[in-house]
Amino acid sequence: MALLFLAAPVFAHEQATAYEALRVVGKQFGRDAVNHVISVTGVDGDPQPETWTVLLQNRHARGGVDEVEIAGRRVVSERTRPVTGSSEGATIDPARLNLDSSGAFSVASHTADKSGTHFSRASYTLRTDERGEPVWIVTLQNGSRPVGTIYIGATRGTVRRTEGMFAGATMNDIEIDEPPPRHYGYRDAQGMLNEAKSRISHSFYVAQHEARNMFERVKRSFSDFINRD
Repeated sequence: MALLFLAAPVFAHEQATAYEALRVVGKQFGRDAVNHVISVTGVDGDPQPETWTVLLQNRHARGGVDEVEIAGRRVVSERTRPVTGSSEGATIDPARLNLDSSGAFSVASHTADKSGTHFSRASYTLRTDERGEPVWIVTLQNGSRPVGTIYIGATRGTVRRTEGMFAGATMNDIEIDEPPPRHYGYRDAQGMLNEAKSRISHSFYVAQHEARNMFERVKRSFSDFINRD
């Protein structure tokens, strides 16, 4: 009983995940509101942020969006603000969400570990990509300094690309912008570059494969989550 009593405050102060923030939006503005989400962001997570900001397509104010802040599993502020361009096609399909922010952190943390990147905090953005697919963008920070960014598909958990990690390489291609130094023989320099590229590519491939295995352990359907109520 004493152990349960001591543990209670810890669980009481556990930060909400993105799914839990969206549940608050659904309760506050109606279940249909979760079908009009444009983005979900949270900064300085340890590992989850204290506050989530949710942008909603405003159906009543043409050219505007509703900005809702959630902290402590409740709405703490809301306002309507104008946007540049149109929000048409930018909304997230909740049926395609299979990765909560807690799961995104697990995948990002494992990927960072494989790349040798050390971090203390994480910031999150959930939005659609150019094809309308939901994607998590997780920026890792060491103190206040960003040390890497990981793009993770929110439907299948695929690590799409990284920035500032794996020697600055992206997922699909590793290009060398500078020509080999003149004092090296061309064959020697080219061989060194190819070996370095191959080593980095292999490291990324291994991290990506292991991230898929991690996703299978942490995946969570938003549809199942929201329908539990």
